[in-house]
Amino acid sequence: MIGRRALAVGRKEFRQIARDRRTLGILLFLPAFFLLLFGYALSWDIRDVRIAIDDRDRTADSRALVASFVASGYFQNVATIRSDAELNSLMDRNLIRAALVIPSGFARDLGQGRQVAVQMLLNGDNANTATTVMGYATAIMRAESTRRLAAAGSAAGTPFLTESRIWYNPQLRSALFLVPGLIAYIAMITAVVSTALSIVREKERGTIEQIRMAPIGAPSFILGKTLPYLLISLVAEMGIVFVAMTLFGLPMRGSWTLLLVTLSLFLVGALGLGLLVSSVAESQQVAFQVALLASFLPTLMLSGFIFPIASMPPVLQTISYIVPARYFLIALRGIMLKGVGLVTIRVELLALVAYALLVLGLASVRLRRQWS
Repeated sequence: MIGRRALAVGRKEFRQIARDRRTLGILLFLPAFFLLLFGYALSWDIRDVRIAIDDRDRTADSRALVASFVASGYFQNVATIRSDAELNSLMDRNLIRAALVIPSGFARDLGQGRQVAVQMLLNGDNANTATTVMGYATAIMRAESTRRLAAAGSAAGTPFLTESRIWYNPQLRSALFLVPGLIAYIAMITAVVSTALSIVREKERGTIEQIRMAPIGAPSFILGKTLPYLLISLVAEMGIVFVAMTLFGLPMRGSWTLLLVTLSLFLVGALGLGLLVSSVAESQQVAFQVALLASFLPTLMLSGFIFPIASMPPVLQTISYIVPARYFLIALRGIMLKGVGLVTIRVELLALVAYALLVLGLASVRLRRQWS
């Protein structure tokens, strides 16, 4: 008896699920989507590391060493540098992850059987990536030394000595890499969720109709909804920055004003995304779920917070360009760890401005259509 009743309920539920295409789609396709996303994004493997070459010897031997790095498949030669200023600029703008410095007299010392020190300069703002790149470089130098010894018919000695120097994070402390990402992660989720519930709350209470009849336009309403949350979120995020500096030793090498501007732009975009979600959702429960999905996954997976974007498939790398946390993290780490100025991170700030204008504009248009 119980079995037949349970079977009847099961048949009824199956028919309801079959009619509810949204639920059926979630059950069938969402697991596959997450598998593809996590399977491709969750990777610590690093390929095509952008490297600059400072060849001060310019001989066949030095060019052979550079060729061994490129041929390994781990490094991509993107620049040839001639001065320290050029190297500083490339490192500050995150255009390279490492630089290979071959000293003058490299070929001469090798020919005389002397040990030659080759310098490897590493961008340490991402401690995990820097450690991996250092391992790659050491392995290549060791293999090249073995090849040279074999060619010379010798089995002893080490022609190459690798001298590594880590910029911005000499101790390779993971906290200096993770804490800025946590700041972005916390700011994005809290800002999006807080405003995602605001307009929906007005709908559920019925006060949205009173606001609709008031002499106020959608842009003014959106702006008025954003400002209080912006001030509160800004105070909260600055508090997180001070706590991170106190407890985790996060340095502050740049301008406080530039940091405040960067935080404000990022928060405006996050609050605008929350308002856009709120204008679409019809209940606080739906708004909360959509807000978490729109803020949690992109910030965690596609921003460079934990997993290097360069290691992701081209499709995910392209998608990451619409994730505001990607630009915010570059700017935040640049200001706090590298002490860069406005000129260095102007592209990232412009991207944050464009994102904020886009989501606020879409939220305003969406609300205007509902009121018309």
